Amino acid sequence: MTAIKPRFKVITSIIVALIIALTSSISTTLAAQPHPERPLDKNNLEKLTVDDAKRIKDGVKFDLGKYDGYIHFLSEDMIKVSIIPDGSAEKDSSAIAKKDWETPRFSAKEKQDHYTLKTKKITVEVNEKPFGVKILDKQGNVINEDEALNGSSSGYENGKPYVIKKTDPSENFYGFGEQTGSQLNKRGKSLANFNSDSYGYNNSTKYVYTAIPFFIGLKAGNAYGILFDNSYRTYYNMAKDSDDYYYFYADGGPLTYYFMNGPDISHVLDQYTELTGKIKLPPEWALGLQQSAWAYTPEQIENIAQTYRDKKIPLDTMNFDIDYMNGYRVFTWSDAYKKAFDTIKSIPGMHAVTINDPGVKKDDQFSVFNEGIAKDYFVKKADGTPYIGPVWAGDSGFPNFVNSQVRNWWSSNIASTLLNAGVDGIWNDMNEPAVFNDDQGLFHTLPLDSYGIDDEGNKVTHEQFHNEYGHLEDEATYNAWAAANSNKRPFVLTRDMFAGTQRYAAVWTGDSLSDWEHLQMSMPMNMNIGLSGQAFVGNDIGGFGNQATPELFARWIELGSFLPFSRIHYDQWSDRNYHQEPWSFGSDVEKISKKYIELRYQLLPYLYNAFNDASKTGKPVQQPLVYQFQKDPGTYNIDDESMFGDSLLLAPVVEQGKTSRSVYLPKGETWINYWDQKEYQGGQTITVDAPLDSMPIFVKKDSIIPTREVQQYTQQNKLTNLTLDTYLDRQASYSFYEDDGKTLDHDKGQYNITDFQVKKAGNTIVFDADKKVSNYDSALQSYTLKIHEAKDPKHVVGGFQKYDRVSSLNELDNQKNGYYFDSNTSILYVKVPVDHASKVIIH
Repeated sequence: MTAIKPRFKVITSIIVALIIALTSSISTTLAAQPHPERPLDKNNLEKLTVDDAKRIKDGVKFDLGKYDGYIHFLSEDMIKVSIIPDGSAEKDSSAIAKKDWETPRFSAKEKQDHYTLKTKKITVEVNEKPFGVKILDKQGNVINEDEALNGSSSGYENGKPYVIKKTDPSENFYGFGEQTGSQLNKRGKSLANFNSDSYGYNNSTKYVYTAIPFFIGLKAGNAYGILFDNSYRTYYNMAKDSDDYYYFYADGGPLTYYFMNGPDISHVLDQYTELTGKIKLPPEWALGLQQSAWAYTPEQIENIAQTYRDKKIPLDTMNFDIDYMNGYRVFTWSDAYKKAFDTIKSIPGMHAVTINDPGVKKDDQFSVFNEGIAKDYFVKKADGTPYIGPVWAGDSGFPNFVNSQVRNWWSSNIASTLLNAGVDGIWNDMNEPAVFNDDQGLFHTLPLDSYGIDDEGNKVTHEQFHNEYGHLEDEATYNAWAAANSNKRPFVLTRDMFAGTQRYAAVWTGDSLSDWEHLQMSMPMNMNIGLSGQAFVGNDIGGFGNQATPELFARWIELGSFLPFSRIHYDQWSDRNYHQEPWSFGSDVEKISKKYIELRYQLLPYLYNAFNDASKTGKPVQQPLVYQFQKDPGTYNIDDESMFGDSLLLAPVVEQGKTSRSVYLPKGETWINYWDQKEYQGGQTITVDAPLDSMPIFVKKDSIIPTREVQQYTQQNKLTNLTLDTYLDRQASYSFYEDDGKTLDHDKGQYNITDFQVKKAGNTIVFDADKKVSNYDSALQSYTLKIHEAKDPKHVVGGFQKYDRVSSLNELDNQKNGYYFDSNTSILYVKVPVDHASKVIIH
């Protein structure tokens, strides 16, 4: 949400004022509702049969009468299935990043109304009469199969493309992007995708801010993924109508989907993000805490930033909501906020992110609007004139982002105004796109029959590009850094996204409310977004609308300090006396906030490496337990626990008044309580105490967790000593990645990778650091190996040199090498120089 101006149309002002006035006591959703749904008529399905089949370079083409059907192999375990009107060309949506695939070797043969294609990893069997697709693994087990409902498994019903698939009661479903509801597993749910400005959404709201038509099926412990590559409004009925089948369809557009086999969820996500793009490694400062509010005054922005520093609570970024603009005109500043911005930038380590909306104020004195009109850059109404609709700036035009010239224009404006002024990141809001036209019966967005002109001169209706609008704006925003000739890493935050937007922007889950329902709901929302390829996700810590209680804020900051994107953001416009900074709820909550924010900053090396993993493989940072432990059915429906990276299990308290909770520990591992070091075998549910200042955290044994000293902001100090927090049973390893954390030089190979290994055999522990890549001039001078539940060693030797025992950690800090054993905690600290050429032996 962003602020209002008195120049609004009267009726829009009344509506908005009424909405805002209700935020302090709102209990039901005020989310915008899209146009009425168009149900699939299952009694009007097409019965497709194959008249002819022809092998092509990467698969097979089927003659389906008035349609052409295609199956393409992209890899040995990923296929593309298309059914399109006869003679038309296949066309990808903007979700698809990689289009040039090396076709794998495959065999193809036709026999008795069946066409069979086979690679080393999967077999695709096509039933020709009626048309249907079955996919099997290399052992011959059915992974996924079409269901012929009323004689049809796929086709078009009154212009709506659909696919029907078999299922059984054991199959579970995850992903689907940002979806409400308190359940991670979406089996039995009816879901839909049409990006909507969903202020005050709740557990029953069907349409929220993002549209990611991708899901993961988990059947008999084996995973597959399906991307429905369609930008229209899409629908998913996941065994809600019947336990025997599920189906998905769209309001229009092509019938095209991509199928990728696992069997591991990790492999599905790796393939999916290779297809749609992986996240880019963000600047390190963007992983620090951010602070924001709707309607901060310039003085508040300055004072709050300084208060963080004075109270020694780490903070990296202040956000500027739309108040900073001159009359809400994009790419402009009001004088008072520009002064506050300059003050913020003068505070060491403080970064600034500014909001940006797509609406361009209609004003014949505003150069950006005039240029947009002159160059025909705005979305048009059906009659060919620019669509002008009300948003925060009043009547505004909306850029036609389906055209690359318009996207380049947007990029250059961001570069020449905001980035050149020193802005560090851009926060894209209102980009569903949201328009305050509900009183006109237009469902809070552009008219469905409005249109843009693409690069080929084709009309693209809003109905088709709606779900891609924010995605294309995010692309333009990301490219602004290149337009500014900057070697800095971009940081873009978006409220709206489509499949593939992860390659341009982080996402937050929009205008939540300060209540327990939203805290609880945030976990399955984030985890399913992570299972949809977007690892950089977060929520407004404390909730946006309404007002948090001290207890609620304490529990939210505990969890929020571990979110991939961590930002406190709230509505101060409704009540100028309400504040949602860590010190706003009393000294106890301030201490709790400081404790967990500092823990985040200690874990930044671990977090940064988790993001590096995501940029390489698509791995979520906030993982549902089922991601790592998909062979353990006990994880399939865990909604209120998550893994933070590979080694830390979080079990936040998300219910009011609770001071203990049950925690399921996945089987096959030994788990250690982070706070008291007690050990538990996996495969059981335990009850743990959780007083207000304690969020249950468990460490997977045989883990190494890299940490560093607490800083007040990222890169306040060079990383000279890396602590390797080691929980050892027999063997632990960690591959540590390091670069400068701020430029694009890592894309040129300027980074280091060091493989750490700690092995235990009897009473001997061996530590080894193997430098795999050394292309970055690191400031690292030493490692501190920190071994929990250790024994007091008789000697420590590295490179034929005996390490001396010291009497305290402070003394160890001043040594080049040495060791200290804390008998009270049974923790052994061994300091090892980075340039030490040999293994370190502890006996």
